[in-house]
Amino acid sequence: MTSVDRLQDIEAIIARAARDCGRDPAGVTLVCVAKTFPAADVIPLLEAGHRVFGENRVQEARAKWGPLRAVYPGVELHLIGPLQSNKAREAVATFDVIETVDRPKIAQALAAEMASLDKRPRLLAQVNTGAEPQKAGVAPRDADAFIALCRERYGLNIAGLMCVPPAHQQASPHFALLADIAARNGLSELSMGMSSDYELAIQQGATCVRIGSAIMGERDYSTR
Repeated sequence: MTSVDRLQDIEAIIARAARDCGRDPAGVTLVCVAKTFPAADVIPLLEAGHRVFGENRVQEARAKWGPLRAVYPGVELHLIGPLQSNKAREAVATFDVIETVDRPKIAQALAAEMASLDKRPRLLAQVNTGAEPQKAGVAPRDADAFIALCRERYGLNIAGLMCVPPAHQQASPHFALLADIAARNGLSELSMGMSSDYELAIQQGATCVRIGSAIMGERDYSTR
């Protein structure tokens, strides 16, 4: 089975999952996570018409997607990996959506670079719903204050929230927590759900699901 076959299968599952809980399938965006995969592996999906992709690293994305975007217009590129403040300018220049806004230093850097470049990617705040010390994201108890800080001090329009639940826990409570935080802050976008749990995420209101290995295949990290 090719990556295009897998993409089409997942699109059908997403549509069915949305309809099963009374949602319009058009309200769920499939972000194909292409991190670590070369451009040659992405081209078949682009040729098939898919245009929304996620990357973890700013420099990898710039190198890969600059040439691809020249050939395939309409790509929407999401940054889904941690962002360092010294990469904020490149991130703003490269990405259409930055899903990993998680601390004041990043918010400040993004605000400055967005003003400098006159480019405003959509921003999502990342919430560390499992309070995992090794994982990026604002703590759930601090999320309301952080969203307010982004809006009021830095003038950032936070469009929604993103989370990555702990690998060995049931994902549904984490998705519900994220949805609750979004609702009380008036946020409409929820980026949650990956290859193993995206149907659950759709049931809990996900507007973006980030799917990599189920489309692209297993990654080879040996050269990273």
